[in-house]
Amino acid sequence: MNSYIDILFWIRQKKWLLITLVYGMFMHHFVMPPPDLNPAAFDALIIISMALILIVTEPLPLPAIAMFMLFMQVVLGIDTANNVASSFMNDAVFFIMGSLMLAVAIVSQGLDKRLALGIITLTGHKTWRIVAGFTAISAILASFIGEHTVAAMMMPVGLTLVRYAHKDPRKVAGLTAALLFSIAYGATIGSIGTPSGGGRNVIMMNYWAEFGAGSVTYLEWIKYVYPMVLFQIPFTVFILLWTFKPEQSNLDSAVRKLVVDVARAGKIKGREWLAIILFILVFLGWVFLSEDFGLGIIALLGVFLYLSFGLVEWQELNRKTNWGVILLFGAAISIGIQMNQTGAAEWIAHVIITNLGKVIDSPAILQGSVSVLLTGVMSNILSSSATVAVVGPIVLDLGGDQILIGFATAIASAFGYFTAVAAPACTIIYSSGLVKSKDFLRAGWKMGVLSLVSLLGLSLLWWPLL
Repeated sequence: MNSYIDILFWIRQKKWLLITLVYGMFMHHFVMPPPDLNPAAFDALIIISMALILIVTEPLPLPAIAMFMLFMQVVLGIDTANNVASSFMNDAVFFIMGSLMLAVAIVSQGLDKRLALGIITLTGHKTWRIVAGFTAISAILASFIGEHTVAAMMMPVGLTLVRYAHKDPRKVAGLTAALLFSIAYGATIGSIGTPSGGGRNVIMMNYWAEFGAGSVTYLEWIKYVYPMVLFQIPFTVFILLWTFKPEQSNLDSAVRKLVVDVARAGKIKGREWLAIILFILVFLGWVFLSEDFGLGIIALLGVFLYLSFGLVEWQELNRKTNWGVILLFGAAISIGIQMNQTGAAEWIAHVIITNLGKVIDSPAILQGSVSVLLTGVMSNILSSSATVAVVGPIVLDLGGDQILIGFATAIASAFGYFTAVAAPACTIIYSSGLVKSKDFLRAGWKMGVLSLVSLLGLSLLWWPLL
C-alpha cells in the first residue's frame, strides 16, 4: 500500500516530466518533419521545446535538464557522443567556470566587502538607491567590458549586502532578487552600448562591411545606441522594485555591520593587494587580449595564478563553485550549436519571415518586425552572438537601410531576460542558488516590453535626427 502511495506521489510530483517525455516520443516517432526541414534539425527543435517545458515547469533541477539536453542529442541521433562533448566544452564554458572561481577567490580575500562599502558610499543607505546604483554601475561597466565580466565581478558584492541584511537570504527574498537582478539586467541592457559590449556587436559590424553597407566607428555606435542604455536604467530599477518588493526600505543595519567588519579587517594587506593586482591583470586581459586568447582561457589563467600564489585553496574553489550552472550553460551552448549546424535556426527564421510577409505589406515594417521579434525570441534559445550570426544575413538581405536594421538586430539580441540560460549574466546570478527560474519570467516579460518600447522610440525619435 505504501509503495502504491509513493508511486502516485512521484507521478504527481513529476507529472510535467512525464508529459514532456510523452510529447517528445510522440513528436519524434509519429510527426513527420516539414518537407524543407531535415530530420536532425527537427529533432533539435524537439529537444529545445522539451527543455523549455522542463525549465518553465521545474520538475527537475536545472543541471538535470542540462544533462537531458546533452544525452538527447545522441539518443535522437543528431550527433555523435564525441561531437556533443566537444560542442559542450568551449571557451564560453571556460569563461563561466573561471568567472565563478574568480568570484570565490575574491570573496575569500574579503574584497567583496570593501567594494560593497565603496558603492554604498556613492549611493547612500536607502534600498532603492542601492538597487539603482547597482543597475547603473553594471550597465555602464558592461557597455565597455562585456556583461560576462561585470556580472562575475559584481555578484559577490551583491551577495555580501544580502548576507549583512539577514543571516538567511531566503528570509529577504525580495531584497535578494532585486539586488541580483539589478546586476544581471543592468549588465544586459548595458551590453548594447558600445561595440566592445558584446561579441554580437562586432559580428554585426563585420556583416555591414561584408554586405557593403558601410562602416560604423566606435563613437558612432555610442551615438546611435547609448541613449537607449541611459533611458532603460531608471525604468529597469522601477521594474525590479515593482516585481521584487524588498523587505527593507533601507539597509542601515546591514551597512553598519559592513562598516564594522571592514574596519576590523584594517587596511588592505599585502595578500589583498596581490589579489587586486591579479584581478586587474585578468580584467585587462579580457579587454585587450580576449580576441587572441579567448575570455575563458584568460579566466582560467587567473584562477591558476590565484592558486599558485596561495590566495585561495582548491578545496574552497571546489566547494563553493556552482558546477551545476557550468553544466547548464554548456548544454545550452551545445544545443544552440546543433540548432545552427542542422539548419533549424535558419528554418525558423525563414518560416517567420514567410508568414509575416503574408500579413505585412510594407517591406520596411516586415524587415523591422523580423529583426526585432525573431532576434529577441532566438536570443533566448541560442546565444546572442549565434543569433546575430544566423539572423543578421537574413534581415540584411531584405533590403532597406542596412545600418539601422543592423543596429535593431544587434540590440534585440540582448533581450535575453526570460530564462536562466538566456544570457551569461542571468546564468551567473542563478549560480547563487538564491533566485529561481520563475523569477526570470516574472521580471523578464516586463523587461521585454520595456526594451521593445525603448527600441521603437529610438528608431522613430532618435535615429531620424542623426
